[in-house]
Amino acid sequence: MKRTKLLNSHLSALVAQLGHMDEVLIVDAGFPTPKGVNVIDLAVVPGLPCLVDVLQALRSELCIETAIRAEEAGIDFINDIKSVLDDWSAELEQPIAFTQTPHDDMKQRTKQAKAIIRTGETTPYANLILVSGVVF
Repeated sequence: MKRTKLLNSHLSALVAQLGHMDEVLIVDAGFPTPKGVNVIDLAVVPGLPCLVDVLQALRSELCIETAIRAEEAGIDFINDIKSVLDDWSAELEQPIAFTQTPHDDMKQRTKQAKAIIRTGETTPYANLILVSGVVF
């Protein structure tokens, strides 16, 4: 049995397959997903799981160098994500850039993503692109 915190086999397999600079999106319940991109659907009911909980779970196994949010995102969402990223960066002992892009550009980037993780999040524009890093 696994020793790390992440129990979802689909998320664990995704993390194991990522290379440097690969992109994964964690998105809200209504985010459009293009054909041909792997979608890991975790949504159960509105709000469950929330995006921050999924981000925290991925933190136990994933190394990222950049997180990109929609520029339209609200300040509460931004602050919640920034808090997680600050803690994650300290754990990795590496900086994690936190940038923004227009929501429409984020939707276009889904075509190049390794996967999209759909949550039950219902906060407007609560979507995040994670760019994988390296541990050395």
